[in-house]
Amino acid sequence: MKKNNPLLALTMGDPAGVGPEIIAGAWKSFFLLKGGSGSDHACRPVVFGSSEIIRRAVELRNTGEDVISISSLSELDDDYFIRFGEKTIPCFDCCPKTTLEWFKESCARNSGLPEPKIDPRCGDAAFICLNRAIDFALSGQISAIVTGPLHKKSLNLAGHHYPGHTEILAERCGIDDFAMMLYLGAQPSLASPTGLAVVHTTLHTAMKNVFDQITEDAVVARSHLIAGFMKKIMGSDPKIGVCALNCHNGEEGLFGDEEIRIIRPAVERAKKEGLNIAGPYPSDTLMLDAKKGFYDGIVAMYHDQGHIAVKLLDMHHAVNITLGLPIIRTSVAHGTAFDRAWKGIAEITSMIEAVRVAMILSRHSD
Repeated sequence: MKKNNPLLALTMGDPAGVGPEIIAGAWKSFFLLKGGSGSDHACRPVVFGSSEIIRRAVELRNTGEDVISISSLSELDDDYFIRFGEKTIPCFDCCPKTTLEWFKESCARNSGLPEPKIDPRCGDAAFICLNRAIDFALSGQISAIVTGPLHKKSLNLAGHHYPGHTEILAERCGIDDFAMMLYLGAQPSLASPTGLAVVHTTLHTAMKNVFDQITEDAVVARSHLIAGFMKKIMGSDPKIGVCALNCHNGEEGLFGDEEIRIIRPAVERAKKEGLNIAGPYPSDTLMLDAKKGFYDGIVAMYHDQGHIAVKLLDMHHAVNITLGLPIIRTSVAHGTAFDRAWKGIAEITSMIEAVRVAMILSRHSD
């Protein structure tokens, strides 16, 4: 796979959500990313989904691209993008018939546009399109996957019992050591010129489960994963900060002893294993220090501890990256947004950033 203009699979996600619309809205911007023009396109994007649904999204956003159904990735050579480029959206059609039936029925009920609501047929489409993209990534036919958002309830109603994208990808790739990370590239809100990464020790689970899932091994493993990512971005060893679990860092056991029993020993172990790492520190002050550039990566203990801080810094430029996979996967850092879907107003910046980061990682892959 060429690294100068990598082939990127953009999965449509849940068709009832904002996925199709943000792909259509962002399409021309993919070709303006740093990487040249003509035969040296920054990347070669292809949608995995439904050409019929993407076509409706193009009409909604009034972006003017032609949507072409393709049956083989071999059609997407350099000559294709020289001839068509940003004027055409190639779509590898892989949506099940039941989803297309839902689309027609839903549009008929809703003035020509699909209804943004939970439906198992939409969850099934998101699952199938993702798995087709994974097949091509594992075989080396595409350089990276950029995922549109799926709705976890729709996914589960369709019989696919996963908490989200991350766990599907890990299972398909046959790995146990993985993590979700949010990454903000260089932004005015950050002092660091290489951005900030935040990895999560636990992920999609109820808060009552978090305490049992935080282990010394888990904290050390996530620390190595985020350090490896940031070293690739920076070209040098990053400084990693580790969040406490309890408020006030547990006040030496008064508000909880996880910092003493688990997190502090994990940090000391990671130091011995060669990482430039410090903590645990209260997350409220640690995130402020990271904003000031004192840390390149942060190890959060649970989902919202990391997500809220990053999204307050700059939600729309945040990118979701799965660490530990043998393939590259980036994503938007938001959900299906049914309250905004199919209204022509969905924010496209995170999709553009997800493609940009996927392109960069593809060019620096081993």
